[in-house]
Amino acid sequence: MKYKFCGRSGLQLPVVSLGLWQNFGSVDIFENGRAIIHRAFESGITHFDLANNYGPLPGSAEENFGRILSRDFTGHLRDELIISSKAGFDMWEGPYGKGSSRKYLVASLDQSLRRMGLDYVDIFYSHRYDEHTPIEETMMALDSIVRQGKALYAGISNYEKSEAETAIKILKKLGTPCLIHQPKYSMLQRTPEDGLFDVLEKYGVGCIPYSPLAQGLLTSRYLKGIPSDSRAARPNPSLKTADITQQTVDMLNALNNIAMRRGQTLAQLALSWVLREPRVTTVLIGASSVEQLNDNLQVLSAAKIDDSDLAEIERLLSSR
Repeated sequence: MKYKFCGRSGLQLPVVSLGLWQNFGSVDIFENGRAIIHRAFESGITHFDLANNYGPLPGSAEENFGRILSRDFTGHLRDELIISSKAGFDMWEGPYGKGSSRKYLVASLDQSLRRMGLDYVDIFYSHRYDEHTPIEETMMALDSIVRQGKALYAGISNYEKSEAETAIKILKKLGTPCLIHQPKYSMLQRTPEDGLFDVLEKYGVGCIPYSPLAQGLLTSRYLKGIPSDSRAARPNPSLKTADITQQTVDMLNALNNIAMRRGQTLAQLALSWVLREPRVTTVLIGASSVEQLNDNLQVLSAAKIDDSDLAEIERLLSSR
């Protein structure tokens, strides 16, 4: 494993981090998730990313992770882990179970800590910008949470360029610098290139892109269309059947040809492409099995993408 300093902080993160967004909830096989987390840690992944609503059911990913911590990461092993959580999206019914108010963020983190059996998380994020809450209130809540010792660092996620810059400035003024931003970024979702990366670089904030494989689209699963057992074949707000046109399938196959030429899978190429960006600290991956995790970790030994391949990839992506 390789490690990078997160922005201009003193915290180092592994260049590959594990997200527990899916496959670690109450509907999933506990021992499978446990094996993935074991393999991740053995491979040098020290950063595990969660949120209050991860599951399903919401909260169950944190509960399962807490069970694994209490069984397998006792003693001083907690000091070898970077554990993050978030709040912002819908978690419970009523007016206080969503958004970015101080009330919700503080209550949600207290619940997350109880579910995981922790005294603190290393990073706590505002999971999304909330237009109904003054951004000053949200950032003051993060500052207060860090000062209380419930989190060591503050982060933001899903904030657009202008919102992110405002949040970063407020946190800096409060004396709790923003450690990291978590945007969606992949070959098929490149919004952070439109100024967000520049903002993060300017203020020394780290970056941890999520969905680098575009919800599985940038894998070999869709090279022949839409498999009946795939995520796109099921009701899914983030990956729709209508988005997977023949033009998209053709592009995926062309990208796969580049990957094979490099001795990689399409997924490995997609991860290499994200990590080529110098302002990316670590890439956040998911895994449904130990085998899939091992496959994605091959990106650590991959050669850098050369200028010729980058130009060809850019041509393919711009043709969408």
